[in-house]
Amino acid sequence: MADADHPRPSKGERTRRRIIDSASELFSRSGYRAVSLRDIAAHAGITHAGALHHFPNKEAMLIHVLSRRDEIDAPLVLSEALSHRELIDNIVRIVERNTGTPGMVSLYVNLSAEATDPTHPAHEYFVRRYRVLRAHLAAAFAGLLRDRPHPTPETAAQQFLALQDGLQVQWLLDPDSVDMRAVVASFLEGLGITVPDPTPTSTDPTGDRLT
Repeated sequence: MADADHPRPSKGERTRRRIIDSASELFSRSGYRAVSLRDIAAHAGITHAGALHHFPNKEAMLIHVLSRRDEIDAPLVLSEALSHRELIDNIVRIVERNTGTPGMVSLYVNLSAEATDPTHPAHEYFVRRYRVLRAHLAAAFAGLLRDRPHPTPETAAQQFLALQDGLQVQWLLDPDSVDMRAVVASFLEGLGITVPDPTPTSTDPTGDRLT
């Protein structure tokens, strides 16, 4: 039962969540361009007009889908209060978490591939996202790899992101044969960076048990 600290979401808020959940699932399964607003409305169990009441268009839904995950990950990766060590540890934990949410992994893999097209509505989002991630990782590697001339922090950041992106594709194709955390840990340890022990499996904050 709802209380003063956790008020029950309004009917409108529950409907919006259901729409975004449906959009996330359909985008991850079929890609952004293959899914229509009517498809999302039908999946959410509402009318096309009902969906338009909450979101003016499919692009607005996409932005909400991407923003929802960013709200969860930003404190773990982008906070200025994080030490270099904490940032790397958090990223390893995100890799762990992703093995429990394949739907979200699939969503990002599919959308980032589509978004290489400059006309895609998420193009600027992913360009900005990768720039920010490269910058934060490069700063962390600069602090942790002071005694290593090679690779440079910028190169290490790009290598790490390329490794992570490629692993996600391989893992989606054959999850039983790919241990994303182990490979990421091996890469970091090869740079002389120790990796925290695996954390116990926990439910993803979004409730997504799919990337």
